[in-house]
Amino acid sequence: MDLLLINPGNASGIYQDLSRNLAAIEPPTWALLLAEAARAKGYTVGILDVNAERLDAEEATKRIISAEAKINCFVVYGQNVNSGTVAMSGACALADTLKSKNRHSLVVFVGSYVQALPKKALIDEPSIDIVLTNEGVYSLLNLLRLDRYDIDTLKEIKGICFRAENNSIFLTNPEIVVPSNRLDEDLPGYAWDLLPFEDTPLDLYRSPLWHAEYNEELRTPYAAIQTSLGCNFGCSFCMINIINRNDNDEIGVASNYKGMRFWSVGHTLNQFDKLAELGVRTIRVVDEMFLLYRKHYEPLCDSLSKRPYADELRMWAYSRVDTVTNPEVLKLVRSAGFKWLCLGIESATKSVRLEVSKGKFEDVDIAGVISQVHQAGIEVLANYIVGLPGETQESMRRTLDFSKELCTSGWNMYTAMALPGSELYRNAVEEDLELPKTYTGFSWHSKDSFPMPTKTLSSAEIVAFRDLAFIEYHTDPQFVSRIRKRFGEGALETIRKMTDVKLDRDLLSNKS
Repeated sequence: MDLLLINPGNASGIYQDLSRNLAAIEPPTWALLLAEAARAKGYTVGILDVNAERLDAEEATKRIISAEAKINCFVVYGQNVNSGTVAMSGACALADTLKSKNRHSLVVFVGSYVQALPKKALIDEPSIDIVLTNEGVYSLLNLLRLDRYDIDTLKEIKGICFRAENNSIFLTNPEIVVPSNRLDEDLPGYAWDLLPFEDTPLDLYRSPLWHAEYNEELRTPYAAIQTSLGCNFGCSFCMINIINRNDNDEIGVASNYKGMRFWSVGHTLNQFDKLAELGVRTIRVVDEMFLLYRKHYEPLCDSLSKRPYADELRMWAYSRVDTVTNPEVLKLVRSAGFKWLCLGIESATKSVRLEVSKGKFEDVDIAGVISQVHQAGIEVLANYIVGLPGETQESMRRTLDFSKELCTSGWNMYTAMALPGSELYRNAVEEDLELPKTYTGFSWHSKDSFPMPTKTLSSAEIVAFRDLAFIEYHTDPQFVSRIRKRFGEGALETIRKMTDVKLDRDLLSNKS
C-alpha cells in the first residue's frame, strides 16, 4: 500500500462517559478527501478509523504494521474547532506504540495543531517524522512520489516540517493550498468505500443527538461533507483557517489566512447523490459559512430540492445570524432538506461578542431571526461561548438567560479556549498566560479541561458555570415543553439520560 490514512481515537479521554453512546462519531472528512485525492493519482490507499472501530493502541498498531504502507499519515482533524488539538492525545499515543513496535514506520501528521505549531509538534513528539504545514494535499502527493526519504529529498518538498537523523528540525518553504478552480480535480470526492462498517455503509458513524431529533434510530448511517473550505472572517477564538497557512511564522494564526474556496455545484450534487445511493439521509454540511454567498448555496439548494430523496434528508449547516433574515431563503433551504441551522450567537453581551468577532454581526435582532427560522420549519442549534475576554459572572448569566429566552431545540455552550492556531493562543503565549498542559486539556468535556481565565474569572469558575448551565438549560420548563411538542416524550427521555452524565473536572475537584 502506498498510503494508509489513520483517524486516531481517544473518545473516553476527550468526552468522558459521554463517549459511551451519547457523543457523536464523526466520519473522518479530511481522511476521505485525501484518500480520494491520492487514489485519483493512481496510488493505493487505505483508511484505518481507530475512533469508529474503537480500537486500542495495540490492535491499531497491528493493523498499521500489517498494511505495510509506504506512508502512515495520521489525519488529526475533527468536526469541531478544538478537535485537531484534542485528537493529538490519541494520535501521539498510537504513534508512540507504532514506533515502539516498528521504528522504521514513516509517520506523517496532518491537522490543525501541527499546522499551527509544526516545530513544537516535532520537538515534543519524537514519534512524528514529518508534519504537513497546511491542508497538505500537494505536500502529501509530492511525498508519495519520492523513492526515498532522506534530508536531501525531503528538503525539496514544500509545505513540510521534518526531523533529520541528527534530530535537527527542518521547515521547508510553504506549499500552496488547492485553489478553487482546481478543487473538483485535485480534491475530487470522498473515498466512502474505504470506511469500516458493520452491516451497511457508514453505520459505525452517528450524528449528534439533537441532529437526530434526540432519536437514537435516526443517528446512523451518518455522513459529513463539505461544499466549501475556509472562512472569510477572522474571529480571534477560531483556528479554522489554519488549513490555508502560507507562511513559516513560528506560531501560525488562522486569522492571517482568511479565504474561502468552493467546489462546483455539479460536483457537490454528485457527492449528495452518492450518499443517497448508500442510503444515508442524516448529513452534516461541514462548511464554516454555508449560507454566506447566495450565488453558491442557492443553485445547490434549488437542485437538491428537486432530488427524489430531498424530503427524506435530515441535514444541518452553519450560518451567520445576519444571513438568514430572508424568508424566501429559509424556504429554499428547508426545501433542500436542511432541518437544522447552527447559529453562532457566542454571547448575549455585545461588547464581549465584538471583542473577538471580526466582521461578525453587530445590530441584529437575534430573537427575531431565531423566530423567523423556526417559522420556516427549521430547528436551531445555538452555539454560545463563556469565558471570552471581558467576560464576568454577570455576562455569563446574561448569556444563559438569553439562551433560555430564545429556547432553541439544540444548545451548546463552550468554554473559551486559547486553541493553537487561534489569535487567542498567540496572545496567551506572548502574555505568558497559563495554558493546558495536555492535549485533552483543550477539550470542553475532558477531566483536565482548562479554559482560558479572564480578568475577573478563574478557569474553574468558567467550567463550573458551563456545567451548571448545561443542566439548567436542558431542564428548563420552556425547553422541556418545546421538545415534548416537537419530538415527543422519547426525546425527553434521551435528554434526561444526557443530563444524568456528570462530568468529572480536575479544576473543580482541586477547588473543593
